[in-house]
Amino acid sequence: MWSFILKRLVQGVITVWFIATATFFAMHNVPGDPLLNDRAMTAAIRANVEAKYGLDKPISEQYVIYLGNLVQGDFGISFTQENREVNDIIREHFPVSATLGILAVLFAAAGGVLWGALTALYRNRMPDYVIMFFVILGISVPSFVIAAVSQLMLVGVNSALGATLLPVAGWGTLSHMLLPALVLGLGTMAYLTRLMRSSMLEVIGSDYVRTAKAKGLPAARIFTKHQLRNAILPVITVLGPSIAAITTGGFVVELVFAIPGLGRYFVQAVQQLDYTVIMGTTVFYGAFLVFMVIVVDVLYGFIDPRVRMQ
Repeated sequence: MWSFILKRLVQGVITVWFIATATFFAMHNVPGDPLLNDRAMTAAIRANVEAKYGLDKPISEQYVIYLGNLVQGDFGISFTQENREVNDIIREHFPVSATLGILAVLFAAAGGVLWGALTALYRNRMPDYVIMFFVILGISVPSFVIAAVSQLMLVGVNSALGATLLPVAGWGTLSHMLLPALVLGLGTMAYLTRLMRSSMLEVIGSDYVRTAKAKGLPAARIFTKHQLRNAILPVITVLGPSIAAITTGGFVVELVFAIPGLGRYFVQAVQQLDYTVIMGTTVFYGAFLVFMVIVVDVLYGFIDPRVRMQ
């Protein structure tokens, strides 16, 4: 098992290095100068900034400096936010995105397992048709459209009730989190529902389920002990990447609902050509995604020993 974990860690480090390298060269090919116009500074300060980040050196030397700082955990200083390090931005705002992401994952996982199991049990009947219609809708419609529509609907509901059922935007309480988390988790919930449905249909037709029915076991026990337990394994496999995808995919949702998460600062950095923030958050999110994939692989290795052997 330790060799399996070590192998996955080595693969993860190589993947993060590739992400960092691709991000570095991609940013250096983007037109524009982050130190111009309103971000401009005196010639002396500009020279100091260029010297610190090696911007006055060939790109190969800049790359070596960048990797050296990265290994030390130093993402640099923001070009647009005065006296603010990228590490501080990540440290202060990633917990907000993580909180929203965890709540969205809970919605997505619970809903995906529940609706997927129901569509399999009521295959080719009305509940199956209704749930799959909304699943297709959740997969097809972008999250920012759902976010805007849900806000408009919530404004109408609040106006009709003459009270605030849920806040339309902002952050701070659980009521502020519910609607953004639901909107953020809808796409993943739809995907998990389809995955759970196909897995459940395969399990329902398996030999051990037919044997359990032949023995006269109660339907509830067959569902929980045999069908649900085995059908949920593929969902667990994709849950790690789904957690990272939800946490890193809330950029637009955070903007729409005025949530002070890390995604909001990433979008602002792209608009302002803040290279250090863009590269730092991209590498951080990439490393987080790789870490979650490794965690799920290791956990799945404990659940199913065949994974380790293969």
